Amino acid sequence: MKFLVLFISLCFSSSLFAQESNFTKQDISVNKHIDGTLLTPNNVKKPNLAIIIAGSGPTDRDGNQNFLKNNSLKKLAVNLTNNNIATYRYDKRIVKQLKSNNLDKNIIFDHFVTDAKSVIDYFKNTKNFNKIYVIGHSQGSLVGMLAAKDRADGFISLAGAGQSIDQVIIEQVNKTAPNFTEDTKRIFKTLREGKTTTDYPMALSSIFNIEIQKFMINWMKYNPTEVLSTLNIPILVINGTKDLQVSETEAKLLKEANKDATLKIIENMNHVLVTIEGDDLENSKSYAETQRPIAEGLIDTITNFVK
Repeated sequence: MKFLVLFISLCFSSSLFAQESNFTKQDISVNKHIDGTLLTPNNVKKPNLAIIIAGSGPTDRDGNQNFLKNNSLKKLAVNLTNNNIATYRYDKRIVKQLKSNNLDKNIIFDHFVTDAKSVIDYFKNTKNFNKIYVIGHSQGSLVGMLAAKDRADGFISLAGAGQSIDQVIIEQVNKTAPNFTEDTKRIFKTLREGKTTTDYPMALSSIFNIEIQKFMINWMKYNPTEVLSTLNIPILVINGTKDLQVSETEAKLLKEANKDATLKIIENMNHVLVTIEGDDLENSKSYAETQRPIAEGLIDTITNFVK
């Protein structure tokens, strides 16, 4: 029995190694803010490159933050590279700051856009890749479309909002805590005027903490549909039917904003890119589960678009 267990373990380890031996892994620092991982397929001389941009919060290159480890972006990158598409995924600058205990409290949304532009320019200058595509996940969708304009060869929105962040939050509050809807609208009205405020209910402090209001002011000035309408490159918009954070409606708004965009709704895919067959509890738990495979259909959809 011990031999059988060892044999199975060795076979499993070998299969993982064989899978990962299809590409070369290299950690690359683009600049003082950005550290990431480049995966390059071994059997393609000059592959296309997909740059993966993470969503909101202190999200690292693998799609994880704090105690929510699901490896969503790592699984996305590995699967795409096994399909002969090079990938580069990176830690958001706030991750590096937190690790060094040197958090910049003046950080704004535009800093993330600047970082994404720097990443695109870095890899364009290497001339090692045929075409460069940008994949923006969640908040990274808006970051990606702003950075991709006049730089990238194609853009993929993955669970990205179609409305400005203030409208998204107002809708979410109205659904989950309707008694705070009017307060939310009032506070956003103040922020839209470029002013900060301490007049907000404690229940909304995670959204309107005074330390993040300048970030929010900067973020909410962008309307994703307006930005996407200006892109003259191939566009793919993807959303899942089990996404608790970004509904299919948001994806449809993006599709409508650019007549040349392609829309793909993936059945039962949630926000961290895995398949959910059960209820919201299963969905929520998946945010901290690494064993779930990437949702069926996602990799093929992106691969076909890029190729």
